[in-house]
Amino acid sequence: MRVLLTAIAAISAASPVWSQVAFDNIFSDHAVLQRDKPVKVWGTAAAGAQVNLAFASTTLSVTADAKGQWMATLPATKAGGPYTLTATSGASMATLNDVVMGDVWLCSGQSNMEFQTKYATNAYTEVLNSANPDIRFVTVERDAQPTERDHFAKPLLWRAVGPETTSDTSAVCYFMAKELQKTQKVPIGMIHSSWGGTTIQSWMSQGALRDLKTYDQGLEVLATYSRDQARAKTEWQAIMLDWWQANEPDAKQKAAWATRDFDDSAWDAITVDGFWEGAKPELAFFDGVIWYRTSVTLTAAQAKQAATIELGPVDDGDTTFVNGKIVGATESWNAPRTYAIPKGTLKVGANVIAVRAYDSGGGGGLWGKPNDRRIAFADGSKVALPAQWKYKVSAPLAALKSSPSTPWLATSGLTNLYNGMIAPFAPYTLKGAAWYQGESNVSQPAEYARLLPALIADWRRAFETPDLPFLVVQLANFGPVAKAPTQSTWAELREAQRQTVNADPKTGLAVAIDFGDRVDIHPTQKAVVGQRLALAARKIAYGENVVAGGPQLVTVGRSGADIVITFDSALATYSSAQAIGFEVCDAAKICRFATADVSGMVVTLKAANTPDAKFVRYAWADAPYVNLYSDQDLPAIPFEASVP
Repeated sequence: MRVLLTAIAAISAASPVWSQVAFDNIFSDHAVLQRDKPVKVWGTAAAGAQVNLAFASTTLSVTADAKGQWMATLPATKAGGPYTLTATSGASMATLNDVVMGDVWLCSGQSNMEFQTKYATNAYTEVLNSANPDIRFVTVERDAQPTERDHFAKPLLWRAVGPETTSDTSAVCYFMAKELQKTQKVPIGMIHSSWGGTTIQSWMSQGALRDLKTYDQGLEVLATYSRDQARAKTEWQAIMLDWWQANEPDAKQKAAWATRDFDDSAWDAITVDGFWEGAKPELAFFDGVIWYRTSVTLTAAQAKQAATIELGPVDDGDTTFVNGKIVGATESWNAPRTYAIPKGTLKVGANVIAVRAYDSGGGGGLWGKPNDRRIAFADGSKVALPAQWKYKVSAPLAALKSSPSTPWLATSGLTNLYNGMIAPFAPYTLKGAAWYQGESNVSQPAEYARLLPALIADWRRAFETPDLPFLVVQLANFGPVAKAPTQSTWAELREAQRQTVNADPKTGLAVAIDFGDRVDIHPTQKAVVGQRLALAARKIAYGENVVAGGPQLVTVGRSGADIVITFDSALATYSSAQAIGFEVCDAAKICRFATADVSGMVVTLKAANTPDAKFVRYAWADAPYVNLYSDQDLPAIPFEASVP
């Protein structure tokens, strides 16, 4: 059932434009509608008006409700076209031309799904030769909303791929669609709705998050935000300060780090002109909390004025202090910080600015231009902050519980992107969905194991298809190379993705562990990822008898001095007679590399059957090197498993 209009939309319903019959803004000329299923179409008209629809050989009538909304269900129609779809109400008519019946796929996620074809490997040749009227796409514009939207604010445009348009498509989605159109020989439609740097919580409905029982506090503040932003910000700052007190190691002692009198002479110096990863070799792969300190000298005239402090952006979050007093806190990797300094905070002489910066992955810390950092006074004068600060590591990410996310933030909030970018076109009839996301959740892999199944169930409800095929791209390799076995939240999140797919027969996994880039979180070889998604789709959504993925773990056992791992398909190794990347771990997850012999569908970890062997792992690192494949050239799926 479609959600009710928001208050804003309800007001719009009374406006003259809604007295004319119209299709919803997701429908346009050149649209693709789902073949072989009853298809919902909807729009607006005068309240209570009769709306007559004509499509192919079908005619039917529906009545707009009291708010001017109507919905109709077209009968199942075979692949083909083009068709004209018309809606008439009184003297008013709306027409959609060049509508075709085919398979419609929703492609969503964060930046690796948003990544456009024009930036992909071999893009020039691909785009130049891409013309195909049977592959069409529509892109949903970025829109974060604290409450569900019933429709898009303006019409979206369906377009066929070709030299003038393919550059703008999602590369992963395009290459998947290209492969499916070639194998299924029907029109393929792509609805692309993604946003870089976003967490999975942003893409879930409020109801789905409520069901998890751990997001209620944030959702309540979000509800306040939709009515009173200032009050919500005050409430959330108090919540976050409580979280810091409870979760930062030695928080009470570290409170002194913000004060004027604290002696920071033992702290290291850092030039703050970019992410801390590039400023200090020892911070190259650090995620967690770092404190910064600097000071400025003020005159009596300056100290008594009203003032603000401007810091530029801080990745991902900050708590900022002036002379030991909190002046502001924000969670956003790219929002410039500007905080009012309360009267009486500034002093004559030295004034200490301290910033507690929290980074959950990727770049971290104060990263804007040094000349954008200043204290600005009421009389218009300014005092620049130094480019060089002192810093001290407070805690690595592993030592912290996942920080609550400011609920109204577009990229890391709660339900905002579902509200603005999914709900407005549900329940558009789909063939399936493809999901490439997780990089922004690597700090919370255990929680992701709860969230991903909940997202899948949520979207199946929204699109009214309980068995909607759902394809997941497993995170690609990225980050530091491991010279020894190590803990890896990237590997843990991949395992959450694998287990989610294994538990749901209508899901598929596209493994990308061998086509990432250890120094670029946005690898450009998107064609392979799209082709692997298409393989998964052919098996899960189309029921074809194809090998849809690489070899997967089936059993683990002990055999004499060895540990034996069986897979579900024949194995092959590249560049070595042995497979690399296997580990054996004790109960505390202290691991060692293992020599791995390969024969048929079996990997034997030689001399690994020791009394302390409790777990085995494969490709367990942020950016592992792998050489174990199927004879179809598909990589073995990374895993962790207990040893019976």
